[in-house]
Amino acid sequence: MYCGFLFLVGQAMMTYKTAYASHQVQKMVHGGLHLIGLVLGIVGICAAFRFHDKINLRDMVSLHSWIGLTTFILLGLQWLFGAFTFLAPQSSSGTRTRMMPWHVLGGRALLYMGIVAALTGLMQRATTLGQSRNAESRLINFLGLAILLFGVSVDFSVTIGRYN
Repeated sequence: MYCGFLFLVGQAMMTYKTAYASHQVQKMVHGGLHLIGLVLGIVGICAAFRFHDKINLRDMVSLHSWIGLTTFILLGLQWLFGAFTFLAPQSSSGTRTRMMPWHVLGGRALLYMGIVAALTGLMQRATTLGQSRNAESRLINFLGLAILLFGVSVDFSVTIGRYN
């Protein structure tokens, strides 16, 4: 989920504003990377539900699962909204212009929601480990910081890219 879903969503956002390509290529790569991220998200969510079934855990009982599934559903709706608004030839340029700030704001909010879902998942795992100081605990801390810094750097690059 971290490497596929979050990474590809971040790359899709950066590609649209920072890649040196024609506008149409930027749009197609942006939408394509998001679509691949959504597919990998589906794989990750299915794996989580199967794992829960295998070890007889209840589904959707943690903050991590609620934030994660909400983020994933909203990102799917954002992708559909973007495809129908910005890729469909029947959309007017006025509609695209009016919807672009909302699309950008929604994308940035969903990136941070994905980061929160990832960090709450890491905290959930750390809680199950207890207070032990082993290699997995250090890995969880490092991964959490890396995910947070990745999200902040994506947001900065997208924000700065809008003004260049």
